[in-house]
Amino acid sequence: MLQIDNLPTVNATLNAISFVLLMTGYGMIRTGRRDAHKWCMTSAFVVSVMFLGTYLTYRFLGEEKRFGGEGIIRVVYLLILISHIILAATVPFLASWTLFLAYRKRWEAHRKWARLTFPIWVYVSVTGVLVYLFLFVWFGHAGPVSTLDSA
Repeated sequence: MLQIDNLPTVNATLNAISFVLLMTGYGMIRTGRRDAHKWCMTSAFVVSVMFLGTYLTYRFLGEEKRFGGEGIIRVVYLLILISHIILAATVPFLASWTLFLAYRKRWEAHRKWARLTFPIWVYVSVTGVLVYLFLFVWFGHAGPVSTLDSA
């Protein structure tokens, strides 16, 4: 049975799957395989929606984890985290709009928006995995945040 504590790993896995689908979809459109492109991008969107559900579940029910790194690695982590959060907030809107345009067969507008959406979505997928690795694998030794930490 899936536990709340497993959700960060699930989230990182969903981000990685989304990345693979995005890159595969990009390759498909570059080689003229529109149906495969449509399947990959729609699947990436579904996986990202699943991620959002599990992420919000963890944020509301799980324990907040503190970053355990210090010095320059903390600065690197915070830069990645801040850019990830800001851009991640845009992905649901950008991806929804870009897919909407495709499903309406508004190809010129779809291509225009995809040129903006795609790199942001890829960046968010990759940095989502990096944030997980920084926080839960490489430097996660600080443990959960307690009420004493905020005092």
